[in-house]
Amino acid sequence: MTSVLIIVILVACVVLGFFVLVQKPKGGGLSGSFGSIGSQVMGVKQSGDVMEKGTWYTMAIIAVLCVGTVFTLDIVSPEKAAKQEQQQQQGQQGAGQQQGGAQQNAPQGAGK
Repeated sequence: MTSVLIIVILVACVVLGFFVLVQKPKGGGLSGSFGSIGSQVMGVKQSGDVMEKGTWYTMAIIAVLCVGTVFTLDIVSPEKAAKQEQQQQQGQQGAGQQQGGAQQNAPQGAGK
């Protein structure tokens, strides 16, 4: 799940980069060129507003996805990690005792 969210975040970052690079700073740049072409061809008059809204929406989507990704991570606290390590050690000791007990129960004269 986390991998999918990270991929979606990366795609949203590319889209955000597109919005930022296309819009013009304070009235100039590529969005002005596209806006004037669009208004001549298709009648679009406010491409700057669309670009600005797209930038804000994409930024909000990235923020929400980043926060959501944190909740999908399997983070182990130090206390939980210590308990897991202790349980593993106890399991290994128990397995070692079972093997040792099996060797002790073997008949002594069987090898002669």
